[in-house]
Amino acid sequence: MTIARHIRDYQPPTTAVDVVRSAKIALLAGLSGSGIHTVKRGLLENDDFAEIISYTTRRPREVGGVVERDGREYYFVSEDTMTDMLRDEAFVEVKLVNGVAYGTSMRGVKHAAARGVAIADIDVTGLEEYKAMSDQVVAIFIISPTYDEWMRRLKRRYKTNEDFLHEWPKRREHAIKELTRALEVPYYHFVINDDLERAVNVTAEIARRDDIFTRKDDEARLAARDLLRQITM
Repeated sequence: MTIARHIRDYQPPTTAVDVVRSAKIALLAGLSGSGIHTVKRGLLENDDFAEIISYTTRRPREVGGVVERDGREYYFVSEDTMTDMLRDEAFVEVKLVNGVAYGTSMRGVKHAAARGVAIADIDVTGLEEYKAMSDQVVAIFIISPTYDEWMRRLKRRYKTNEDFLHEWPKRREHAIKELTRALEVPYYHFVINDDLERAVNVTAEIARRDDIFTRKDDEARLAARDLLRQITM
């Protein structure tokens, strides 16, 4: 059986559900270029936040001139190791993206939760899997303050404008899909990343408290709807 089929057939065991329900978890989603990873790094500067380190079958990459390190960004493993973990029902959630496997282990969740609020950046599909296991998982979607600012940040990721234009149709389609799905469900808190320090503080406040919503959440959701409208124009 291929790893793709193992992933397709995988169902988290009861023990995984128990782990998620017993942990304080806040998950960050958002569009590329919105500053998710920067906000996450800001949270991790606080002693009461700890990152859930995922497993992946891809090789380490160079990001910003620094090569990813095993156990820091991810646990980099072979397909055989990932398959063995699937057979052992070690994962809370696992998915295949462009032929690469990514998975969050029960051990990783427990390790992070033992140190405080367990956090991770994740796509909306993976977050849905967590929410299906526990309504207490806090879902936070990071957005740029405006469409123009989002485009400016996104373009900075590319060496040339030609490179950006080549990738833009795929980026746009993915952004519409992620943001549309986040707005369709009631459980996302939206955070506008207009000022990094403020965004980190707001995200930390949401993650630490019980999963309740305020008027500020409504205002940020309206901003997210406006951003989606501009992306789809």
